[in-house]
Amino acid sequence: MTGQRLKLQFQRLYDHFSGAESETNLHDISEVLFCTRRNVRMVINKMVEKGWIDWQPAVGRGKQSRLIFHSTDSELQYMHARKLVTEGKLEPALAALDNNGDKLAQLIQEQLGVTTLKGRQIVRIPYYRPFTNMNPLRPLRRSEQHLVRQIFSGLTRINEEKEEVEGDLAHHWESITPRHWRFYLRPAVRFHDGKLMESRDVVATLELVKKHRLFKHLKSIQSPFPNTIDIYLCRDDVRLPDLMANILAMIQPADALSRKDIDMYPIGTGPYKVALNDKQRLKLEAFDQYFGFRALIDMVDIWILAGFTACYLKPTTDINKLDPINVSTRLKLDEGCNYLLFNRVTGLANNEEWLAYFHARLTPLNILRLLDHTKIGDFRLTNAYGLLPGWAHILPARAVDSAPAKRTVTLAYQQEHPVYPHVAATLSEILAEDGLRLKVIELSSSDILLGKQVDKIDIWLGGMSLSNYRSDAILPWFYSFDQLFRVMPKEEFADLERQVMTWRADIEALFPADEIGANLVQSGQILPLFHNWLGVDSSGSIEGMASNAMGWFDFKSVWMKPELKT
Repeated sequence: MTGQRLKLQFQRLYDHFSGAESETNLHDISEVLFCTRRNVRMVINKMVEKGWIDWQPAVGRGKQSRLIFHSTDSELQYMHARKLVTEGKLEPALAALDNNGDKLAQLIQEQLGVTTLKGRQIVRIPYYRPFTNMNPLRPLRRSEQHLVRQIFSGLTRINEEKEEVEGDLAHHWESITPRHWRFYLRPAVRFHDGKLMESRDVVATLELVKKHRLFKHLKSIQSPFPNTIDIYLCRDDVRLPDLMANILAMIQPADALSRKDIDMYPIGTGPYKVALNDKQRLKLEAFDQYFGFRALIDMVDIWILAGFTACYLKPTTDINKLDPINVSTRLKLDEGCNYLLFNRVTGLANNEEWLAYFHARLTPLNILRLLDHTKIGDFRLTNAYGLLPGWAHILPARAVDSAPAKRTVTLAYQQEHPVYPHVAATLSEILAEDGLRLKVIELSSSDILLGKQVDKIDIWLGGMSLSNYRSDAILPWFYSFDQLFRVMPKEEFADLERQVMTWRADIEALFPADEIGANLVQSGQILPLFHNWLGVDSSGSIEGMASNAMGWFDFKSVWMKPELKT
């Protein structure tokens, strides 16, 4: 008899006797359960074994046996739902709980945290939205950028501690000329689907990558010998190995784009592979054939909880009692900021009067003063004076008495963001004081970065998060899918790009990060708004927990120390 069938029999028995201790006999129970006396004995014995009932058989002809219930129907229902949640079957679990979302949330929270199952170390983390795209070739949000680096490998990588470039899929490289680089691949590297990585996979990936502006100086990619990649450039780049660590250059199978569900189930060569990805969970399992050191944590299980505030991560069961004051010393300012990006090509901001008006009225202090902080959860925002913490590029705004005209201003921001809707509401309130109407458009991050409706939008409310603390970390954002290129005067973008080219060609040059940041802010192209506190609470039982620049932690490096029994 299946477990579900036995539960159904228990429910019938419980309902018939109303859960009360009763005197009865096998014949009566057989009629209740619609089975023979022989099967009744088997069913009762199983229920006794599971502790659901106590059965005290009568001694002597004509006497009644005693049936005592230890579990209620609702308790069994709850036990069944808990088992479904453990298996990750959230929709059936919700149905088993009569669609009671509060009970389901309680069961989910029981599963969160650090656990060991059959000798496997598992970390379960709450998060506030699903992960619908983890394809490195498409625009990625901050958390997806972190996850991609756990799933994929590039020719090189940036060591997070030393912030230096080091080998990844390539174990060695050399500059044959400033426009000809050669990378030597590790042998016997496997993708998560078990196939060996070949040179053609690297060539195919980089052929796609060179279509992006950040890589447009890549002229051709060839493989003259096995496990050897030659990259030819149309301009000098003495720092090409650093560029190969960029997320866009994460190596995928040559046929990746033709594979089904590649965005949600990407195939990489990194320390973790995607085992499950849906609206309720993202499950990453350690890849045993990873070419580097095998991950210490066997599984990272991310549960999607509506309403969870994701300003910091705490892999523990006690997320409801997390006290921001006690963890604040372990948080860091996000290496980036939230900002307003103005359309100075086809939007209102191509007019200097409108641009001056926006900068005078939509200041971070004005927004923070009116923002309803009770609606943004535990996010801690502090006003920004530049694109990165410590930068002070904002110039004093000139006084503006009124808007240049009464009209509608169009604002866009990315969907499923916990803070942006409330900031947009505050912006609407500020503009309404001057008789302006704010039209809000919510778009996916991909649509925003790829320029959807760009000609109709005046302002983008967005954010930048850098993957490390190096001076050139701003470069991928500056080029990101041409968003800045589309909305700023072409001659201004070209001037900044020339500075990047000069830096690429001179090994002694410092990256012009400060100059780029100052230009974007002081030209009025970008108005920095806030920095946010991000990080990881490392006070739990996980060893090696440390927040990276993205506000996450390196999954493969953390581990759990067994508790010593006294």
